[in-house]
Amino acid sequence: MKTAPVFLAAHIRALEHWAQAQSAPPPLMERAGLATAELAQQLLGARSRRILVLAGPGNNGGDALVAARHLKSAWFDVQVVFTGNGAKLQADARAAFDAWREAGGTLHATLPEHWRWDFALDGLFGIGLSRPVDARHAQLINALNAAGKPVLSIDLPSGLDADTGRVHGAAVRATHTITFLGLKAGLYTLEGPDHAGVIHLDRLGVEHAPLPTDHGLLIGDDVIASALPPRARNSHKGLFGDVGVLGGSVGMVGAALLAARTALRLGAGRVLVGLLADGPKVDPLQPDLMLRPAEEVLARPKLGCAVIGPGLGQSPVARRLLDKGLSLDAPVVLDADALNLIAAEHALRAAVVRRATPTLLTPHPAEASRLLGTTVEQVQGDRIAAACTLAGQFKAFVVLKGAGSVCATPDGRWHINTSGNPGMSSAGMGDVLAGILGALLAQGASPERALLAGVRVHGLAADDLVAAGIGPVGLTASETIDAARAAWNRLASKG
Repeated sequence: MKTAPVFLAAHIRALEHWAQAQSAPPPLMERAGLATAELAQQLLGARSRRILVLAGPGNNGGDALVAARHLKSAWFDVQVVFTGNGAKLQADARAAFDAWREAGGTLHATLPEHWRWDFALDGLFGIGLSRPVDARHAQLINALNAAGKPVLSIDLPSGLDADTGRVHGAAVRATHTITFLGLKAGLYTLEGPDHAGVIHLDRLGVEHAPLPTDHGLLIGDDVIASALPPRARNSHKGLFGDVGVLGGSVGMVGAALLAARTALRLGAGRVLVGLLADGPKVDPLQPDLMLRPAEEVLARPKLGCAVIGPGLGQSPVARRLLDKGLSLDAPVVLDADALNLIAAEHALRAAVVRRATPTLLTPHPAEASRLLGTTVEQVQGDRIAAACTLAGQFKAFVVLKGAGSVCATPDGRWHINTSGNPGMSSAGMGDVLAGILGALLAQGASPERALLAGVRVHGLAADDLVAAGIGPVGLTASETIDAARAAWNRLASKG
């Protein structure tokens, strides 16, 4: 996929207002309902004729009623459960309500007894939902999920927050979602990917509306081709930077080695590993690595990038080395215990903010909550806001890891990554990502390009492995290293 705009609910409302302000406003609800009906017919099997439509009390329900009318006219057996009050509907939704009844359509208050549907349209709630669904709607949502039939959600799976991907008590698990005007952020992060199914976008003929300037971006494969220039034939290792990896305290040497091996295989010219533990003098699986005392790694002249944190621990020695690493005149990737040490001490936090060279932070939600002085629940409750707050507070480039990783820049821009899968829920994945980022920075990628391309290729590596039958269950971090290298070389050549 290519990089594409992604929006919050406020952005979508602005697009709607722009469309309605035109001299000849487009009939958005009619277009949305028709697009839904057309997609439903494409998705229906040859023998699937019975369609359940759940129409809610707002404009999302109006879209559903328009779709129901078109499907009924195509001779489908359509039954509509309507949970609103016709007299209280807004003008467009009321027109859709009246048109459905004029077409001979009937309305049910609850699921029809002794009638089994083949396919369902979910039009209970859209982008306006910001509170837990009530008992009546939760019962309908749970019944829909329990039926095990294909579901096409209209604009957004009902019960899912359009901005954050949170589930408001209960949410439809759709097999497909048709979303209108623009892609919604909540479809791609937190719970969104588990509920949205396959996402289809219909702009409803509003392709030329001015886009809000503060929208986000979905990270596409094109960021990989643009991150680094092609290598010249007349090149040598000194052109591709030295990466220093600092970590590997007692019992966690593997974390530092994972990051270092990744940095080497993602193109760094040389990789030095400063282990805090009295570990091996050579990595038998990657003898190309240079294992050195941690102080020597930090003193390396013209270090291209330092990756600090994999297996670092939180000892006084770790704290002292981190403080020294933050003073380097080189890009720094901060991961794992480096983040925990910074969260625990104001002086280290201030040192991060003072840095003149780029800093990348790679927290998972628990680490982000410590850095922000809040809870994991609050971080996950609005992942975009949390990532942007971290980037602003630390003047750093941030990836908040998790389903739909959110990347943020110090100036407030944000991106969501769609690559990756549940196989990445295993130890060491963060170390591999840190190594990828270190390699790209050492080779001269800008901090933003390194962040976006690194996060993207990390997820693609896991996707490629699963497509080849390796995982998702049992997928290991070490397996993603060579897969990331292969994905990078495949996609970088397309530039």
